Amino acid sequence: MPELGLPHVLMTSLSAPRPATAVLLAAGLGTRMKSSRPKAMQSLGGRPMLAHLIASAAEVFDRLVVVIGPDMEEVAELATPYPVVIQQERLGTAHAALQAEAWFGDGDVAVLYADNPLISAETLNRLLEERRKPDVGLALLSMRPADPARYGRVVAENGNVERIVEWADATPEERAIDLCNAGVLCADAVDFRRWLHNVRNDNAKGEYYLTDVVDLAVADNVQVRAVEAAEDELRGVNSRAELAQAEAALQTRLRNKAMENGVTLVAPETVFFSADTQIEPDVLVEPNVFFGPGVIVQSGVVIRAFSHLVGCEVQANAVVGPYARIREGTTIGACAHVGNFVELKATTLGEGAKANHLTYLGNSQIGSGSNIGAGTITCNYDGVFKHPTTIGENAFIGSDSVLVAPVTIGNNTLVAAGSVITKNVPDDALAFGRAQQVNKAEMGRLFKERLQAKKENG
Repeated sequence: MPELGLPHVLMTSLSAPRPATAVLLAAGLGTRMKSSRPKAMQSLGGRPMLAHLIASAAEVFDRLVVVIGPDMEEVAELATPYPVVIQQERLGTAHAALQAEAWFGDGDVAVLYADNPLISAETLNRLLEERRKPDVGLALLSMRPADPARYGRVVAENGNVERIVEWADATPEERAIDLCNAGVLCADAVDFRRWLHNVRNDNAKGEYYLTDVVDLAVADNVQVRAVEAAEDELRGVNSRAELAQAEAALQTRLRNKAMENGVTLVAPETVFFSADTQIEPDVLVEPNVFFGPGVIVQSGVVIRAFSHLVGCEVQANAVVGPYARIREGTTIGACAHVGNFVELKATTLGEGAKANHLTYLGNSQIGSGSNIGAGTITCNYDGVFKHPTTIGENAFIGSDSVLVAPVTIGNNTLVAAGSVITKNVPDDALAFGRAQQVNKAEMGRLFKERLQAKKENG
């Protein structure tokens, strides 16, 4: 093997790929959303729209910078650890992109939009690769939507873009074009700077539009190429209705991915995932199940119908539901059973343990093999603080028991049905916590007779 001398180092440096920067525009107020929250923070698949775009862009670009508006601390926090610049005045998309000029570097620059949250890393990589082809000075993303409506039309021949025509300015022939502009551009940093500085605002709104860069590139005799992607990736989200359409597209993507990975969805269209749901092969999900953020489901699990899970882990071969609610901080152990109308919160249900009916377990640790009877409640909240309940292994908690935390119930214990337990129960013990039963002779009949008489007398 030859020594790595200076000439080799220089050659390696010269052949290294150009750095690529993504500028993410997230200054929109979301006026059409009728929301007090910035548009970039609207939720899609359990996470803000901007978070989706950051995740995809981070897979492709060496550097990310986010452009926000004034007083958008929430957006700035979401963008961490990426740098943030503020567009003090909202003067258009080209003006917004120019605020990040100091971060362009000397490689390639792409400008993306927080309200185009579903662009995949694969599509962004194709955009960058197209830009890096010989003689291509500018690449843009385009689509062929089912309803082109009022999208700007991309006038192109063999993929070479001649111009973009806004719908309002298009001729009938141009409106018949089904190739539409998605607004995302990628160019050499030096060229991009020059074009952005040359964009004019002589239009009805007096704004600086990023799409004008295309005309400037064509005027410079630079080859402009269109990269096509699916409408579901490139659709803009500017209203609640469009947010719902994007959610539907994302859910279709997540359901297909789950089934491709070996998950059985009995009625796919009724199951809703979050973007971060982790679900292993050989899981069965029945109809009308909702996965909130932070859910991990291991192989062999059955999630029965009408269950709601968020922030929890379900370990191998467990059964959940139907009609179960599993809340944040819960771990359901391997082969455990959680049945109908059972709610778990910040609880660990041990391996093989069961809570099959009408039960609330909060801030609890349940040992392996234990059985929690129907109607059992852990009283974990005193109005100010949350308190823990600990139940050992192979314990049997009878139906309609009330466990007043903090309390510990040992291994191999039995709590009689209908008990109120306020003190610790040692291993192997049988605990009763009932009030003394008193029977009053004839009082049942007399009480009913009095009620009937009262009813008859009005």
